[in-house]
Amino acid sequence: MAKFCPLFSGSDGNATYISHRGSGLLIDAGSSYKALIEALDRVGGSIDEIKAVAVTHEHSDHVKGLHTLLNKNDIPLIASKQTADTLIASGKVPPKTKIIIADGDIDINGLCIKRFSTSHDCEGSSGYSVLLPEGKKLTLCTDLGVVTEQVRSAIGGSDLILIESNHDIDMLKKGPYPPQLKLRILSDTGHISNNACAAELKILLKSGTTRFILGHLSRNNNIPMLAKKTAEAALIDLNAENGRDYILTVAAPDGNRVTVI
Repeated sequence: MAKFCPLFSGSDGNATYISHRGSGLLIDAGSSYKALIEALDRVGGSIDEIKAVAVTHEHSDHVKGLHTLLNKNDIPLIASKQTADTLIASGKVPPKTKIIIADGDIDINGLCIKRFSTSHDCEGSSGYSVLLPEGKKLTLCTDLGVVTEQVRSAIGGSDLILIESNHDIDMLKKGPYPPQLKLRILSDTGHISNNACAAELKILLKSGTTRFILGHLSRNNNIPMLAKKTAEAALIDLNAENGRDYILTVAAPDGNRVTVI
C-alpha cells in the first residue's frame, strides 16, 4: 500500500507527499521548511523517509522551502533541465545537491517516477506520475494552462490523480484581479478552470481512474464546494456517483488528508 498526501495545495503553497514501504517522495516544497516538517508529522510521515524531491516548476508557491529542505537533508532534486537550471541560477539549490534531470524513468527505492510536460508560463514545467511496484499509478497534474494531448496521454491509466481545478470562470472574471492577471490565468499557459477539470475527469473515469483529488484551488477565485459540485455534475452525465463509482475529494490549503491506495 501507498499513502498519497497533499500537504499544501493552492495559491499560497503546494507540496505533496507519497510514501510506500518506508520510502517517501516529495513533489514540490512550496511552504517553509518548518511547515513542511509539521505537515509530514500530521500525516504520519517523516523527513527521514524522503528519498527525493521532485519539482514541477520554479514559481515560489512550489519552491518556497526548497533551499532549506535541500540544505538540511542529503536528498536529490528531480526536475526538468530547464527548471533545474532556473533554480540553480536563482540560488534555490545548494551546491552540494545531487540533481537528477527527469528525461526518462527514474527509480527511487522502487518508485518509478515519470515526468511529463505541462503548458504553464515557465520553461520546463512538469507533472509527475509515480508507478508503484504493485502496478498502481499515482499522478500529480497541476499548473496546466491547457490539457494537451501529451498530458492526456501521460495521465491516462492513473489509479489516483491530483488534478488542478484552479478557478471558477465567473468568479475570476468578476473578481478583483487586474485584467492582465485574469488573462494570464485564463490563457493556455495559466491554470485550468473547474469546468475544464471536470471535462478531463470524464475522460479519466472512462479510462478507469476512480480516485480524484481536486487541487491547486485559487483562494480568491474558487470555493471547494463549487469545484466539487462542478466535477460531480459532469460525472453524473456518465451515470457515475461519488462514493459509489469513484471517490472525489478536494485538497485543503493546509491539508492532512491521507489517501491509502
